[in-house]
Amino acid sequence: RPPTGWAADTHGVSLPLVGRGQGWGFLSYGVESQHVHGVKMTLDEYNGFCASLPHTTHVVQWGGSHVWKVGGKVFAIGGWNDGEGLWVTFKVSDMAYDVLREQPGLRPAPYLASRGMKWIQRRSGESMDADALKDYLRESHRLIAAKLTRAVRKDLGLPL
Repeated sequence: RPPTGWAADTHGVSLPLVGRGQGWGFLSYGVESQHVHGVKMTLDEYNGFCASLPHTTHVVQWGGSHVWKVGGKVFAIGGWNDGEGLWVTFKVSDMAYDVLREQPGLRPAPYLASRGMKWIQRRSGESMDADALKDYLRESHRLIAAKLTRAVRKDLGLPL
């Protein structure tokens, strides 16, 4: 489990601690990080990344959205909005939701958040670059997988 708390990035922005690689740390959202890392993520990159996560399945539904699931449960939804670019919706922790919902280019996910679920929609790379998005997609996968029944997790070979 990620530690609870906050950390200030190099730009002085308080962010929730989230998993990265082998350890836990914080994500940088400043302008500099957008120049160092790719801000945009293409649909192919999104699908490729989600496909690389353990035991995922893909379906195109809900008006052409690219929906990724683990154990039959949705963890990510990607789609285009009026040709503006890829919008990605994903589940987050309560703490991450409280911070991310206020960031430029992010918002509580329509429909899901209005029903009390902690889902964020990334509409641009303004506050979250592609690398950070991958971290949140990985965490969304983990959050959803952790809620699967023990039997399903065992069948999939996921941690019990």
